[in-house]
Formats: sequence, structure tokens, C-alpha cells
Amino acid sequence: MPNSTPATPATPPAYDAIADWYETEFLAAQGDADPIGINAALAALLGAAPEGPGPACLEIGCGTGAHAAAVRALGWTPVGVDLSSGMLAYAAGRLPVARADAEHLPIGTGSLDAVIAVMVHTDMPGYARVVAEAARILRPGGRFVHVGVHPCFCGGFADRGDPAATVIRPGYLDAGRWTTDSWTSNGVRDKVGATHWPLPDLLHMVADAGLVLERFAEGGTPVPITFSLRASKPEL
Repeated sequence: MPNSTPATPATPPAYDAIADWYETEFLAAQGDADPIGINAALAALLGAAPEGPGPACLEIGCGTGAHAAAVRALGWTPVGVDLSSGMLAYAAGRLPVARADAEHLPIGTGSLDAVIAVMVHTDMPGYARVVAEAARILRPGGRFVHVGVHPCFCGGFADRGDPAATVIRPGYLDAGRWTTDSWTSNGVRDKVGATHWPLPDLLHMVADAGLVLERFAEGGTPVPITFSLRASKPEL
């Protein structure tokens, strides 16, 4: 695998260009399975909605709305924002959506009970600002759930070509490195690139936003593919 080199982060048109492939090939290949534990993480960390009419749960970077059904099954009312109009064209049939910048959400302060970000932090070089926005729009006691590729075992430095083992090369410590390097041509990174943040940096983003880290989960085998966390906004 070649060494990563600095480059310009992926922009919304990149996802516009792959929206059809993402919906009809990438997602279709997964079927109803949960191979990397995304639905399991949402069930464990987002959890059931409070009793009564389903409160809104905002998904930041909702893409084609692939996770809306899992959120709805937990009793929440999913809503989503994304920058890619191509992805939102598919998402609109699954949940209410708006085109918006995740770093400047058009949502009032302290207005939501839950915010999730699923498999998007590597698409957002300014993820620290995104988490800060999530914290801003949460009500006291509200929960933020992050589900993303595992920073320790996934990235341009990780070769997952052998199903029985993951080979880790230098590069994990390169915070903020953007790359299209990938061990497979069947994924997203080689098409739109990804920004890497080591685990401490990712956790610091949540803590620096004033959220309280509560629970964690890993998904995928034999070496974890996803790392997830739940954090809450302190009560007044």
C-alpha cells in the first residue's frame, strides 16, 4: 500500500458523483445484514426513545438515509442533514431531510434529545466543530452517539486484505491526514478519500465539546471495524 500524501479533503460533489453507486451497489451488497455492527451500536448506545410521541433524533451526514429504519425501530423520529444533494435524493424517501453544513446546523440551541453521526467522521475534516454543533443543539441530558470506522484498525495505514488478519503500517499517528489509499476498490475511501483521527483525538473532540463520555462499543470481526461511543450533555 503506498504512503499517504496530503490532499484536498473530499467535497460534496464527490458524494454526488457516487450517490447512485452507493445506493444501488454498496448498500445493496450488505442486504439486511449488520456486518460491522452499526445497528447493534445504535441499539446499545442510542437506545430506546423516551415514552410518548417519538422525539426527533438528528442524523448528521445522513447520506441516503440508510440508518433511518434502525433509528425508527428504537422509537425515535429520524431526521437528517447532509451536504450532498445526490445522497439526499435517496434519503428523502426514508426520513425528513435538509441540505445543511454540519458545522453550522440550522437548528436552535438546546432543542433536540438525540443526535447521531454514523460512519461520517472521516468525511469531515472539521469534525471537532461538528461535535461542538451537536453539543450546542442538544437539550441538557440529551445524548450524542458517534459510530465510525475504528481509528486504530481502519485507515490508509491499515491493510485488511487478509480476512484473518489486519496489517498495521506507519500512519496511525498522523492526525488529520487525508488519503484515498485503500486495500479495496469496493469501498468508499478510494472514491472520496477519508480523514484520519487517532483515538485520543476523537475522544478529545467529544470532551472538548462539553459532553460527558458514557459508553463505548466495537463492531466487526475478527479485528474491530467500527468504534462507537455515547456521550451526554450535562444537566443544568
